Amino acid sequence: MNTIRYLDFGSGKSLILLIARILLIALFLIFGFSKLTGFEGTVQYMTMLHAPLPTLSAIIAVVAEALFGVLIVIGFYTRPIAVLLALYTLGTAIIGHAYWHTTGDMMQDLNTKIHFFKNISIVGGFLLLAITGPGAISFDKR
Repeated sequence: MNTIRYLDFGSGKSLILLIARILLIALFLIFGFSKLTGFEGTVQYMTMLHAPLPTLSAIIAVVAEALFGVLIVIGFYTRPIAVLLALYTLGTAIIGHAYWHTTGDMMQDLNTKIHFFKNISIVGGFLLLAITGPGAISFDKR
């Protein structure tokens, strides 16, 4: 009996996993480093969102997005960091993009809803990464 192997990329699988890690984390790196370089503004934003302990929330955001982002790209402790980032991203969806609390401007309400579900989609990507692992092009495999 022949076994059909769908999407068997062979040796290219690890390269595709590397590209997927970079694409998944690009948003986190861009905004994580901007949160770091504009830290005071990040604290003010956390205050505006009514995030618990705004300074601590800002530190967590920088660590999660900038530091964990770099670790995902290089594939270092990929699986546990992917789980942490899934939880972080779910939290930011609930705190930062609570579309169920928006009222008024239809476009702003839609924008908030889009960002909420974008985060939920990213959570799915991190959970998938936690299961699949980083592939051979990573520190985890060395």
